[in-house]
Amino acid sequence: MKIGILGGGQLGKMLLQKAADFDLDLSVLDPDMDAPARFLCREFTRGDFRNYDEVLAFGRKTELLTIEIEHVNTKALHVLEKEGVRIYPQPSVIELVQDKGAQKVFNRTHTIPTTAFQLVANRNELMQSSMRTPFIQKLRREGYDGRGVKKIKNDADKTEAFDAPSVLEELADIEMEISVLIARNQNGDIKHFPLTGMTFNPEANLVEYLFSPVVVSPQIEKEAIDIATTLIDSLQMVGILAVELFLTKQGKILVNEIAPRPHNSGHHTIEACQTSQYEQHLRAILNLPLGATDLLRPAVMVNLLGEKDHEGPVQYEGLDKILAIPGAHVHLYGKKITKPFRKMGHVTVLADTADQAMLQAKKIKSMLKVVSSGSVTAN
Repeated sequence: MKIGILGGGQLGKMLLQKAADFDLDLSVLDPDMDAPARFLCREFTRGDFRNYDEVLAFGRKTELLTIEIEHVNTKALHVLEKEGVRIYPQPSVIELVQDKGAQKVFNRTHTIPTTAFQLVANRNELMQSSMRTPFIQKLRREGYDGRGVKKIKNDADKTEAFDAPSVLEELADIEMEISVLIARNQNGDIKHFPLTGMTFNPEANLVEYLFSPVVVSPQIEKEAIDIATTLIDSLQMVGILAVELFLTKQGKILVNEIAPRPHNSGHHTIEACQTSQYEQHLRAILNLPLGATDLLRPAVMVNLLGEKDHEGPVQYEGLDKILAIPGAHVHLYGKKITKPFRKMGHVTVLADTADQAMLQAKKIKSMLKVVSSGSVTAN
């Protein structure tokens, strides 16, 4: 079977690493000739996954098409689907996720708990909105990795708001951010991974650490899993779905966002679970039995982000010291150029206890720095 992936970033690279174990024939479409997945696929096509004609031409050479990024041309995917190409996740699901406003409306329609919100078309509508400050503004489209998000703290901040279609979200009183990874195959079989917890870099609004297991009550755990199950079932989605959730200080679970693909919050599953999120996604889209998801050992993952004052050819300082740490598993994504807060890799730490794993992860973060080997620095 000829399988295509739209996108050749680090998620595509890790998907290909697992696909090699199944001897699958995968091709990749990406605009970057140095994309991380470039040298692992059977065939690489340099092209724009946002371009209608290029997605159509690429897809017509495949029997099954999947994604590692949501920002793809769905008009072409609908045509390919009608022509008989199997596309998972389905184009309708991708379209929904591309629009954060549509996500919110979907949740409300299906009685899935989420933060109170309003939709606005531009800055003027935001200025006139009844949403009380402070609140969060998110661009409905194109935002990712902390971009396209602003905290509007007071009326003065409104003048600096995005002047584009946006979602205004009530500020949740967050105790913890958690994620549920859940998969569904074509037969409708569903399996979820143990909950993961996330802590964020406050400057970049990116995940800094994620950890599993998460210490919450059985009731909270069940509610989070039930919400994720309702979502993937309501979408009738095939593939793996990441459901990002807020646990409030009042003990409520609210959906933040969803991603219909392998996700940063599931990287630890490569070493920490019986089946990784990448293998599970392949099993789901190929309609194979879904794998066991048990957590083998407590795990903490630390994202390796580019240092904020560095931009240029990448260099990893302290890597040799990290490789000497028992239980530390290094994943470098193969990006040649580092930029401030760019995701360049991750390290997963396994230990006998969650506390031990977190201590080691914090040690790794202090020791391993992603810098530029040249003299070019970011302004």
